[in-house]
Amino acid sequence: MQDAQVRRTAMADLSKPGKAEPAPTGLWLAIKKVIRWLMDWFAVQPRAIRWTVLVVAALIPATGIYSFTLLHKQAALAAEVNAIVAAGKSGEGMWTFNDKLPVVFGTGSLLRFLDTSPVERITVVYAPLLWNASERIFLIESLGKHYAYYPSDMESKIIADKAVNAPWGSQLVFIPRAELPASAQDTFARLDQRFADARPPSEKDSWRAGVSGALSLALTLGVVAFLVVQFKAQYKSLKFIEPDQVQGSIDDLVGMDDIKAEVAQIKDQYERRTEYAEYGISKPFNVMFSGPAGTGKTKLASYLAKELQLPILFHSAANLETGFVSGGSNTLGRIMTMARRRRQCIVFLDEAQDLFMQRGGRRKFDDDTANTLLSVLDGVRSKDDTEIIWIVASNFNSETMEMDEAMLRRFQMKVDFRMPNREERLTIIRHYLNQRADKVLPDLDLRHLVDVTEGCSPADLETIVNQAGIKAVQASEMISADTLMHAAERVLVGNVNTHTTQERDRDRRIIAVHELGHFLVDFECERRTSQGNWAQMLAEMKTIKISLKANARTNALGFVFHKQSANLLKSKSNIEQDVRVLLGGMANEELFFGEDGTTNGAHNDIARVTQLLYHAVGEMGMYRKTRLNFGSLTQDRSGGGRELDEETRSLMEAKSERLYSEAKAVLQVLKPLTEFLAGRLLQAGEMSLADALSEIRSFEALQT
Repeated sequence: MQDAQVRRTAMADLSKPGKAEPAPTGLWLAIKKVIRWLMDWFAVQPRAIRWTVLVVAALIPATGIYSFTLLHKQAALAAEVNAIVAAGKSGEGMWTFNDKLPVVFGTGSLLRFLDTSPVERITVVYAPLLWNASERIFLIESLGKHYAYYPSDMESKIIADKAVNAPWGSQLVFIPRAELPASAQDTFARLDQRFADARPPSEKDSWRAGVSGALSLALTLGVVAFLVVQFKAQYKSLKFIEPDQVQGSIDDLVGMDDIKAEVAQIKDQYERRTEYAEYGISKPFNVMFSGPAGTGKTKLASYLAKELQLPILFHSAANLETGFVSGGSNTLGRIMTMARRRRQCIVFLDEAQDLFMQRGGRRKFDDDTANTLLSVLDGVRSKDDTEIIWIVASNFNSETMEMDEAMLRRFQMKVDFRMPNREERLTIIRHYLNQRADKVLPDLDLRHLVDVTEGCSPADLETIVNQAGIKAVQASEMISADTLMHAAERVLVGNVNTHTTQERDRDRRIIAVHELGHFLVDFECERRTSQGNWAQMLAEMKTIKISLKANARTNALGFVFHKQSANLLKSKSNIEQDVRVLLGGMANEELFFGEDGTTNGAHNDIARVTQLLYHAVGEMGMYRKTRLNFGSLTQDRSGGGRELDEETRSLMEAKSERLYSEAKAVLQVLKPLTEFLAGRLLQAGEMSLADALSEIRSFEALQT
């Protein structure tokens, strides 16, 4: 009673989300998300890429600052040139170049020449270099000559300061280079050649500033583009999902309370890990989810993350293998690095059945990945690693595949998922119908649908209800029991069509006789069991519909839609009856068309008969005196073929021949009924169980 109370308490705690502070919203949340992505990406990169990004990131502000400094310096120099222009008397009279006077290059300092020599005119010819700097040539007319000077930036500044009060300041004339007469162009071309190596630093600084600014912009755009590409790749492959991003809650998983109770223990152990550690339970949180596909392993892991308020990373183990050695190992290493940075999180590896296979004899990179996972899940870890929950999910079937014992020992908890039982299927279907209750007819009888969906996973049931909704929308009607049954047929059987055999009357007749052979063998057995109770036969027969429509999924030209047996265990008589039903199709073909008239339409039936008889003879030893399974000694568990011993082969052939004769004898008696039903089936194209039983009763009434 106390254990039951504890379990109920754990279940109640699991269904109530933990208290968490309100999540930040707006710009601050977006900034935090970008920073988190950046840190996750940076953590998993090789050292060379880290240093490259850091160096480029440092160069961006450095080149920007350098460019700004040069531009500021050039702006100051441009202001000084403008001051020179303002100090002079530019524009007074028309300046003409006296080409009769010789031009010589001045020596010494320009300022000393101005102060010691008679000056008749000072002509400053300037040409813009960039938007904020210019080039200046001083021509000083003195003693019948033109003395040419190319002053430095500092000398230009001094001249600008002294021109205000100096006696030669009134002789300054400023002329743009573009306004020079044609006769003066040759002279100034020679001056340009002479002063080519003496250009002021302002020109070089201008180009440096431009190149530095362009480099800073290019580096910025390059880093942004590189990070965007990297983030996109990382967002697709390795991405943590925050708890508030998980849609739904644990209450959405209806049924399977035993599995949710196991998950409740994980939550309790994680939240009270300090108390558990006092009892010596301090192993890593390694959990294995195993079971058929569609049973809710991924959903339950995401809901557990939401309950614990932990981020969760989803990754498929199938994507770990890249075909190269260390490809999967490197991916696991990146995942572990990201998880360690988060410290408290959940890592969910799905489709990991290949990692549980025994190592050795496989591809090298497969074993490398498995070995890396073993080291990651090892119990010898740091304190930070022990707060990471690893959930590894697989569809591993231990009956047909041998599991690696070293891998199994790494998991402290194993949760086995299963298919829902009848009551759980009904609860799940009602849960999905309640989500669209206003579009569903009231008081639906779901018993037939529940019987049909024996062996279906919760994901299959959700697909059936969604398919019923699609059909209801297309037909502009409410969801009814018939709509759900048609949806179940569409999901379980697949897409069917009448075009394949529509104009082939011979094939359609053979298919009708074949499918009725399956049905009538089953019908005759049920009639003996129920002692002719038609209502009981309608309720308990596995046949739901007989159809002449082609099924592309199984490459069958017709099919019998039937429900799975509710019994988990099969007796020898059950297996024999299944074999008779499967062989009934070919037996009926032989009765109507002769032994040479049998077709290859029974190839699926024969394959299933072979598997059933091997299970009965080779694996269960049902027809042996010793009841031993010799097949287990030579069975290839990796999926290869089986080697049959001579005794097993002989027993299988003998039992197949006997059961085929028994099915043929049953159908021989029912041959007139088969002819009657075949005509009705050819007219209608398909026939439900209720219609078939009604036709049989009508036929038998006419015979009496």
